[in-house]
Amino acid sequence: MAQLLLGGILRAARRCPAHSWSWRSYGVTAQLIDDLRAVVGGSNVSTAMVVREQHGKDESMHSCQPPDVVMWPQNVEQVSKVAELCYTHNVPMIPFGTGTGLEGGVSAMRGGVCLNLTRMDRILNLNTDDFYVTVEPGVTRKTLNAYLRDSGLWFPVDPGADASLCGMAATSASGTNAVRYGTMRDNVINMEVVLPDGRVLNTAGKERSFRKTSAGYNLTSLFVGSEGTLGIITKTTLRLYGVPEATVSALCSFPSVQAAVDSTVQILQCGIPIARIEFLDDVMIDACNKFNGLSYTVLPTLFLEFHGTETGVKEQVQQTEEITQLNGGSDFTWASDQEQRNKLWTARHNAWYAALGLRPGCRGYATDVCVPISKLPQIIVDTKKDLMTSCLTGPIAGHVGDGNFHCIMVLDLNDEEEVRKVKDFTDRLARRALALNGTCTGEHGIGIGKRRLLQEEIGEVGIGAMKQIKATFDPKNLMNPGKVV
Repeated sequence: MAQLLLGGILRAARRCPAHSWSWRSYGVTAQLIDDLRAVVGGSNVSTAMVVREQHGKDESMHSCQPPDVVMWPQNVEQVSKVAELCYTHNVPMIPFGTGTGLEGGVSAMRGGVCLNLTRMDRILNLNTDDFYVTVEPGVTRKTLNAYLRDSGLWFPVDPGADASLCGMAATSASGTNAVRYGTMRDNVINMEVVLPDGRVLNTAGKERSFRKTSAGYNLTSLFVGSEGTLGIITKTTLRLYGVPEATVSALCSFPSVQAAVDSTVQILQCGIPIARIEFLDDVMIDACNKFNGLSYTVLPTLFLEFHGTETGVKEQVQQTEEITQLNGGSDFTWASDQEQRNKLWTARHNAWYAALGLRPGCRGYATDVCVPISKLPQIIVDTKKDLMTSCLTGPIAGHVGDGNFHCIMVLDLNDEEEVRKVKDFTDRLARRALALNGTCTGEHGIGIGKRRLLQEEIGEVGIGAMKQIKATFDPKNLMNPGKVV
């Protein structure tokens, strides 16, 4: 069993965290595999080790046992029949999208059946009058926005990776536009979910697409962020937005981290409806320059974007410039046309790869905490000090407009002392956020890496309530077992 080198449930012996659970004996039989082939077709089922290993991990450093079999269902009816079969045979099910998660959410803790949903890739219903669209789980955010290009609408949630939209719903993904448009939790209207026993649930009622409701429990929000532990999302209806009349991007450098983050807080306190406000520290800016062939000033920097009417954007820019200059910020470097904006935001989205370029041959581990906006200056300054004291490579980038930031830790996995230091640092960072009334994860999710930290965050009563919900929907503990709770 592969080692788990980092995460909130690191064991001294570095065993897969599944060992901490009391498991029944699961097994995928030859008969079950034959039954699965009968449902989806022989070409859509694989037991090849290389395929199974690809589906047992995501972009994180967490790794566990691969699934016993991988399959590609084509429609909700097939997913329902597969779930019914697995439920009857007491076999775990793990939904899989693009594999871009960062907390080991797709690792097959006890083997089982991995359902790769990428071949369910239809855009089913675009309603431009009511500003919504319904998509299957194989549709990614870039595919959707390309499809919407001539409609005058777009979907703004942008986590960086070209993730599947249902996968983004499953992890309650966020990203650079969240400060203006919200996270996936704010933008999912309805979902079709296959429950562990094969029943099909429409969380807001079949084909319903209203903007608000007070009808009973909010099942849609319950499944957003459930990380595949309650059911398999086979369809999601999403809120769309009009493409803004004017869009302008800019960046501004600052003499210190404190000055940059103070500006962020003041911009938000003034009620400026900024679309994006991203922070990169000096180490990250240097990495981005080297990776992308740029020449930005190597200082703590804010990347900003303004959406609205021509007049509205000018007012936003003027107010923002006044605030940044009061904090010692440089003049704005502008990116007004599409090509320039793409260049600026590509540099931001490539931050992960730029960070890895600082130490070729090393691996990356992305932390993810979120605190109240007013606490941002304190936690980022304290984190920078901690990184320097610990002599660790961890450039900082963050969606600071909503209090969320990441240290991208770059480390040599063969250096046990460095691995230990990174683990200690990430635990300190998470607990620093919790001490400031924040959360251990703003957008990456819990997966297998932060289960212990989740317990510290919401307490025994909260964990108990989550376990009761899990037991209600998944009494046999077959849906992505070992994750979250």
